[in-house]
Amino acid sequence: MIQKVAVLGAGTMGAQIAGHVANAGLPVLLLDLTTEQADRGIRALEKSSPAALFVPENVRRIKTGSFTADIGKLKDIDWIVEAVVEDAGIKRTLLEQVDSNRKPGAWITTNTSGLSVVSLAEGRSEDFRRHWFGTHFFNPPRYMKLLEVIPAAETDPEVLTNFGHFADLVLGKGVVRAKDTPNFIANRIGVFAALEAMRLMKEARLTIEEVDALTGALIGRPKTATFRTMDMVGLDIFAHVAHNMSEPIPDFMTAMIERKMLGAKTGRGFYKKDGDAIFSLDLDTMEYRPQRRPHFQSLEMIAGIESLPERLKALIETKSPAGDFVKQLLTSTIDYAKARQPEIADNKVSVDRAMRWGFAWEMGPFELADVISPVQSVQSDRAYREDEVPLPSAWTVLSKQPVIRHNAGASLRDLGDGVACLEFHSKMNTIGGDIMSMLFSSIEEVNANFEGLVIGSQGQNFSAGANLMLLMMEAAEGNWDEVDHMVRTFQRATQTIKYNSKPVVAAPFALTLGGGCEFVMAAAHVQAGAETYIGLVEVGAGLIPAGGGTTEMVARASGSGGAPAIREVFANIGLAKVSTSAEHARRLRYLRPTDEITMNPARLLSDAKAAVLRLAAGGYRPPLPAELPVFGEPLGAELKLGIYLMRKGEQISDYEAQIARKLAYILCGGDVTRSATAPEQYFLDLEREAFLSLCGESKTLARMEHLLKKGKVLRN
Repeated sequence: MIQKVAVLGAGTMGAQIAGHVANAGLPVLLLDLTTEQADRGIRALEKSSPAALFVPENVRRIKTGSFTADIGKLKDIDWIVEAVVEDAGIKRTLLEQVDSNRKPGAWITTNTSGLSVVSLAEGRSEDFRRHWFGTHFFNPPRYMKLLEVIPAAETDPEVLTNFGHFADLVLGKGVVRAKDTPNFIANRIGVFAALEAMRLMKEARLTIEEVDALTGALIGRPKTATFRTMDMVGLDIFAHVAHNMSEPIPDFMTAMIERKMLGAKTGRGFYKKDGDAIFSLDLDTMEYRPQRRPHFQSLEMIAGIESLPERLKALIETKSPAGDFVKQLLTSTIDYAKARQPEIADNKVSVDRAMRWGFAWEMGPFELADVISPVQSVQSDRAYREDEVPLPSAWTVLSKQPVIRHNAGASLRDLGDGVACLEFHSKMNTIGGDIMSMLFSSIEEVNANFEGLVIGSQGQNFSAGANLMLLMMEAAEGNWDEVDHMVRTFQRATQTIKYNSKPVVAAPFALTLGGGCEFVMAAAHVQAGAETYIGLVEVGAGLIPAGGGTTEMVARASGSGGAPAIREVFANIGLAKVSTSAEHARRLRYLRPTDEITMNPARLLSDAKAAVLRLAAGGYRPPLPAELPVFGEPLGAELKLGIYLMRKGEQISDYEAQIARKLAYILCGGDVTRSATAPEQYFLDLEREAFLSLCGESKTLARMEHLLKKGKVLRN
């Protein structure tokens, strides 16, 4: 088992790899030419955006040093990652020193993307060569799922198997085996696709905005599409990768690199930000101009089609300029992948996975071939491919689990071994009547026929919260009985989860906001994905958490610090703080110390299922309703003073101060004059009453409307 890791090279990639290993809980030795250079790498890591570390304290797991003074420390290391400059001579010299100082059996890998993995190990010892292979991380390593593993001719197959399991379980990676060719799999296909998009752009005389409109979410790729992605990566880096493939870059890109128009790192690339305005590069004049909104009539015709295969088919059938561009781009990419696959990968499924996990494509090129050329031979080939490289057994594919019950917003599925799963599938997994109905019927089914329940899904997010549109419509019409019923139903749902006789385990990941957060906090146990961004954000809509969330935070604060903890909770809810990771969520009390974290999202449901079975086997009993502390006016006065000072300093608006005072009132248990205790229901009633009163405010309605229309908080 890997206990200690060393990374050689503290440049951007080396430091980021060290950071992700530290996130995984392992100690890391980061070496460079000098300790000062290694320390600079750490400082850059701490400032990186997006954040490389789950929490800032993880940097403490990284110790720095130099090649000359600390190379001997490699004798205590289980896995050594070489990540120095892409120069074969420099790498070979360093690896010779590593060979003399590593312990037998230690893994030694290189993060090269353009050099031959086999050639770098020439002249090394037999034990070195048996434990030597390539590990090509994608930047930033914390967020990118793909890890390309490149075996050398003499690599021990058992070493590769063990590393694959470690990378999956501990690092949370999707491992794809690649062949020892320049740029391996994902960069090989991805760079070709970008170059092909630029070639077709020139032929069709399209603007960069138009190409980005046609090569992003429309065709199942990231919304940064082609040119925004290149700005993020850096044109110089893109050109270097293209050079490794002997692929020429367009003349305009060469000119941009000469002028240091490299993208985000230099403040200008294909796009340039000036204040709040974003300008686009006119490739004819090489000057920046205001952005022009792309207009393709054919895109309006297919706007409502959510299924990617159906959307692509419909677009191509329009026989429009947009449809022709997309068809040519996808066809060229598919043909290129077919031609290169034998050279770069052992099978087609590895190519598809590399593009999904490394470039966030919704479908890989061979999967796309089934859409673009849906002939029988291709369909048969697809069925063969899916079984060619089986996924790890602990990777649960929820869509393949039997459905027990189903409605428009949710499904109850059978995970096997006596565990059921409540899956959300409304838009953004927002919680409305359908999900509420399915929750209550799921609990009945589980209590009758199962050991316990997992609340989880697979997709982009766990839940964006309650259905705000439905709430706004009822509030705008003044249907207060209906609004009151909605809040009471939500509270009944979270109380049902919390006090159910059989264990309910929540499996949150990505966005887990508002009502979604309240569902999670009500669960007997939480198995959270490492990348869980969870928080009670209702104040952004002019509201107070009223599905039991405020009450639950009072309970958690009372059990871990009393009044000082209430102050922290007040700040977290009042400022709508959202965790930057599951580990950070523990610090915000959205997760408990006993809740667990899964590094690999593909394992999340399997781990949650195991948690249900563990609780059931241990004779699970739900908690007893608690008496919560009522701090009353003494603490309330302190919180109100803080609100007053924030308003005086113009940190919050008058209306935000009004919301904050209501929040303080609930957290303190009202305006009683001395400390006391009260049942949970007392606090649930307080939060419901505050919620209802805020729904009657015009400024809350304005906030809800703005949030729904613009996706941003209105600071009124």
